[in-house]
Amino acid sequence: MSEIFKNGRASISLGYIGIHETINALFGGEHLYDSEQLRAKGIAIVERLRQAVDQWKDETGYGFSLYSTPSENLCDRFCRLDTAEFGVVPGVTDKGYYTNSFHLDVEKKVNPYDKIDFEAPYPPLANGGFICYGEYPNIQHNLKALEDVWDYSYQHVPYYGTNTPIDECYECGFTGEFECTSKGFTCPKCGNHDAARVSVTRRVCGYLGSPDARPFNAGKQEEVKRRVKHLGNGQIG
Repeated sequence: MSEIFKNGRASISLGYIGIHETINALFGGEHLYDSEQLRAKGIAIVERLRQAVDQWKDETGYGFSLYSTPSENLCDRFCRLDTAEFGVVPGVTDKGYYTNSFHLDVEKKVNPYDKIDFEAPYPPLANGGFICYGEYPNIQHNLKALEDVWDYSYQHVPYYGTNTPIDECYECGFTGEFECTSKGFTCPKCGNHDAARVSVTRRVCGYLGSPDARPFNAGKQEEVKRRVKHLGNGQIG
């Protein structure tokens, strides 16, 4: 079995999550996005991880790689384990989840171009995989804005996802974005939250899923609930 990992035919990945929380734990205070010094610290941490997997590859001949993990379960589990050991630490364990890989804090309201710029230094380090994404409202009336972001992402990051609302209520016929709460998703028009009578789609961990049919864990649900839009009413910003 070990032979398939030699000579670059397959890789053994070192994954990581929570760069945002790591910087908060080490330095506190200022938001990572707002400080060039803290940004450099975050990048340096991931550079060190990449150096480690490159060293392991040289030493063993196995295809070690660095994976910017889009964690669905560990974002909740690791935070719970750390809370049990270290208590509730502001900016670290107080939300109930850890941020995926190098991603910008989901509550930080910036335009999509600035989010791409913030995350762009990390993908070249992640030879085992990554994803960048932006959150958008319904912008069917302004597809040019979305196309502009796609053009920008094409020039700056190798893999980019755009999340737009396509939820549907089978009771009242509403289409758009359902309200996300700690208990699930609810139609904003009629209040329907029957999983058998709705269709809800969210991108989590790099793929599109249906949390009405397969609910998220508590940590991931909280993270999704806190996500802000990177376009407001179809406008940049």
